[in-house]
Amino acid sequence: MDTLQSLSLKQLQYFAAVAEYGSFRQAAFRLDITQPTLSNQVAAMEKTIKIQLFERSRKGITLTTQGRELLASARRVLEEAQGFTTQAALLSGGGMGTYRLGVPHTLGPYLLPHILNPIHDIYSELKLYVREETPSDLETGLINGQHDLILSTLPIMSNELVVAPLFREPVKLAIARDHRLARKSPVNRMDLLGEPVLTLSEHHLFHRQINELCERVGAVVRRDYEGTSLDTLRHMVVMGMGIAFLPALYVQSEIRNSKELCVADVEGINVVRNHALVWRNTSPSRGFYRELADAIKAIIDESLVDVVLPASRSRKLETA
Repeated sequence: MDTLQSLSLKQLQYFAAVAEYGSFRQAAFRLDITQPTLSNQVAAMEKTIKIQLFERSRKGITLTTQGRELLASARRVLEEAQGFTTQAALLSGGGMGTYRLGVPHTLGPYLLPHILNPIHDIYSELKLYVREETPSDLETGLINGQHDLILSTLPIMSNELVVAPLFREPVKLAIARDHRLARKSPVNRMDLLGEPVLTLSEHHLFHRQINELCERVGAVVRRDYEGTSLDTLRHMVVMGMGIAFLPALYVQSEIRNSKELCVADVEGINVVRNHALVWRNTSPSRGFYRELADAIKAIIDESLVDVVLPASRSRKLETA
């Protein structure tokens, strides 16, 4: 009991942060505290529990075996504390607190500007700490407690997570103004036979989606010129290196008034990306997350009705 009373939530937070970032310096920067303060608090925690949490060497730090065992418990305690704070705030009408939201590089920058202000109008004290990662890293990070919830492209594979579908995003064809297909209306799927298509590097989920599409229509993915971002793809299309399929929200944000590119739908192709808000099924804040998902869905259905499609009702994507 004396040991438990000596520990603090702050120390557990510091321990989890160092484990997440793999560096005292980076964790201190993220926590907005000095590195000596962080080091002293972690050392005090190790002394209290009589366990060394990290192996320290010139190459950096790694979790000890005991540290790995304790990390999951520390994250659960922090999550329960966050849930307690949130529930108390809701009951008292006070502040909502800060949540860690993970988003994909190909979605976050083009969706968040449409929904953050309306969300703030509904939950004025809610704060979202946003981090961009690939969908696979987002799912892993959510399971491991690095995120509280994520906006992610489906599919989500883990049965530990709750999936609340938000909307479907069409994929558009981007063509340089001097390309032969730019003068063709409408563009048909047969026009894509043998056409070189640019896409993102293979660690992106979007790469796999476009690769499958190209296999169906007989287009050729240019693996020698894979883009690192959607902006990179756009620039390569302008330079005549190929055509590219781009998400509708990106097109609306970055290409809508472009004088260098034209955007088209392709007859015979109906490709969409399904997006959802996702959280752990054990989260103490899961009731609020479900409410937040409904609010985001309503905002999208109203403000982006000309860009995206309602979430699919054809199959049950949300799990208890």
